[in-house]
Amino acid sequence: MEPAYVRAYKENILQERVAKALSILTCCTLCPRACRVNRLAGELGVCRTGRQAKVSSYAPHFGEEAPLVGRGGSGTIFFTHCNLLCVFCQNYDISHRGEGYEISSEGLAAIMIRLQAQGVHNINFVTPSHVVAQILEALPLAIEAGLHVPLVYNSGGYDSIETLELLEGIVDIYMPDLKFTDSRIAKRYCNASDYPERAQAAVKEMHRQVGDLVINNQGTAERGLLVRHLVMPEEKAGTYELMKFLAEKVSKNTYVNIMNQYRPCGDVGQFPELSRAVTSAEYQQALNEAQAAGISRLDQRRQRRLFL
Repeated sequence: MEPAYVRAYKENILQERVAKALSILTCCTLCPRACRVNRLAGELGVCRTGRQAKVSSYAPHFGEEAPLVGRGGSGTIFFTHCNLLCVFCQNYDISHRGEGYEISSEGLAAIMIRLQAQGVHNINFVTPSHVVAQILEALPLAIEAGLHVPLVYNSGGYDSIETLELLEGIVDIYMPDLKFTDSRIAKRYCNASDYPERAQAAVKEMHRQVGDLVINNQGTAERGLLVRHLVMPEEKAGTYELMKFLAEKVSKNTYVNIMNQYRPCGDVGQFPELSRAVTSAEYQQALNEAQAAGISRLDQRRQRRLFL
């Protein structure tokens, strides 16, 4: 199966998207923060990323969802910084403290090719919302060097529709988070009161572009939508409401990973309600709520052992 981005390159669509995305950086509105800084001139907004993307690490990853991992792993590229900045981020050193190094489009393309040579099933862009332009810029170089595995857009869900439209026909697999339904909670933990509406609109757009997750005979994903949902203490994530949204507004066949790996990280010392891990009872309740809402296509990877 030829990836969508290869066809886009052959038809000169990708090159047009590169130019448009780079032009947006002159008054950046790539994400819902809409900082309107000139990133091409080195100005920094919430994501603290200028002209060049920053990468913290890259490697075949075997802890991702089962359809992404297969036998060869998912080729993850972890981008530094973030447009959402959750206080409980498990990659706090990367997202908040900026651990990583700047990389050119040639360097990013080389990473993709290197990962593909290691036998990964896909190239998995982790936290890409603020570096869409840089990813698009690197893709023609990677394609010319032989890139041919699916592309995964692995975001926090805080994405703008306009930017996602630039990725139509480019991204093969979308993997957004759906974190909260309550705007007050989103404001408290991410300083983004509009997160619920933005993320839900983004997920609907992603599904419009790629549909339900398609898994081949080898058990690996080729195209489609995969949604992540992190269970949080005290039902802060609003699991039932989010699963109902997916079942009623997106698709009952949505592939969902209900994640139980929440643990106190980052700045949660300032938020006593987040100062403990999720219990087994809370996790089981989230699974039950997903099924009650009509979602049954759940990722089956082994979950972290929970406290009772």
